[in-house]
Amino acid sequence: MKKVLILGAGLVSRPMVRYLLERGVEVTVASRTLSKAEALIQGHPLGRAFPWTVDNQGALEMLVEWADVVVSLLPYAYHLQVAKTCLKHRKHLVTTSYVKPEMAALDREAREKDLIFLNEIGLDPGIDHMSAMKLMEGIRKRGGRITSFRSYCGALPAPEAADNPLKYKFGWSPRGVLLAGRNSARFLENGNVVEVPGEKLFTYHRGIDVEGVGELEYYPNRDSLPYMKLYGIEDARTMFRGTLRYPGWSKLWAVLSSAGFLSEEKKQGGVSRAEYTASVLKTSPKEVEKTLREEYGAGDQEMEKIEWMGLLSGEKIPEEEISPIDLLEKLLWARMQYRRGERDMDVLLHQIEAEFPGGKREKHTSLLVDFGIYGQETSIAQTVSLPAAIGVKMILDGKITRRGVMIPVYKEIYEPALEELEEMGISFQEKAEVI
Repeated sequence: MKKVLILGAGLVSRPMVRYLLERGVEVTVASRTLSKAEALIQGHPLGRAFPWTVDNQGALEMLVEWADVVVSLLPYAYHLQVAKTCLKHRKHLVTTSYVKPEMAALDREAREKDLIFLNEIGLDPGIDHMSAMKLMEGIRKRGGRITSFRSYCGALPAPEAADNPLKYKFGWSPRGVLLAGRNSARFLENGNVVEVPGEKLFTYHRGIDVEGVGELEYYPNRDSLPYMKLYGIEDARTMFRGTLRYPGWSKLWAVLSSAGFLSEEKKQGGVSRAEYTASVLKTSPKEVEKTLREEYGAGDQEMEKIEWMGLLSGEKIPEEEISPIDLLEKLLWARMQYRRGERDMDVLLHQIEAEFPGGKREKHTSLLVDFGIYGQETSIAQTVSLPAAIGVKMILDGKITRRGVMIPVYKEIYEPALEELEEMGISFQEKAEVI
């Protein structure tokens, strides 16, 4: 019987666990919180839950040795530990995370050991890569050359559930959302390379109207340039990958980021939140609002949101020491969770321009708008873990011939994966127009 180890029992894990169990795969879910793993297994005869923390390398060795494929749904900081353990025991690995240089450096050894280390097979990254490759393949078959590639993705509350001042709720790790706000970005715009340092990430944002959704905004998502080679569009003049949010998000986080609220440096706790905020801003509690407005550009809307977040309250912080990002995580998680029955929404939009022989130019758009229901199955859980689950099953069935560290930009992966996702109702609307 085929055996899969899933590390992590977080918000997006359930669809993968159910997918594999229903297809006759033996699944072990290892998690710091045993009850979460047990809730995913739901007493299935092919499933088992195992209590495990990342500092227990001995248990990890045992678990990895048991499995045919290991899935790491842990925070990306732990993927390297898992990957090296997989190399030691010659086991395949799947993650939904971006390939860091440390992971890419394992490519040669993975190839030598006949292993597949399949990464970036979630939603973004994941379905975005696969759907883009399919769209561009169709253009190339007609003799087209890609001149501009723009892609935007966001996991958001459905419009009716966007009922707090930030118009956002957490469908995945709150810390992951906050840490992503520190990433630098790089992209190509009309032949010019644009570099955005992490502390300035949210200052580069633009509005975009998405059919069926309405007005959103976007800001750049990490380094877009490496994907030009991976996508085979090295001669394109524009290459941009962006993150979608409701309007107002970027301006707020531009203030908070520049003011130091995404820092992991611990500061003295045991004081009121307002006093703690003053210490982050290096000012007095009486001068907090003035400092936020005059030094960091906060307007009335940003001040209202910061107050709603609880950063200006007189409530005492119980921890003796805590970092600003840790405090934000606690405050936002308490205020920005989905209520049972509310819908979340994933939006993924590609805009691709191409030139054809004879000078004709076309613009192609491909749009996914997917909804889930909290308490049943969220869209973010389905769109992140189902592509990974399909990838796991393809590895188990011997359907992926490539070896080494990879992402799903190869036809042998993306074509069957997209077909199966479409059967599950995760599909794109595509349009083309002459420009």
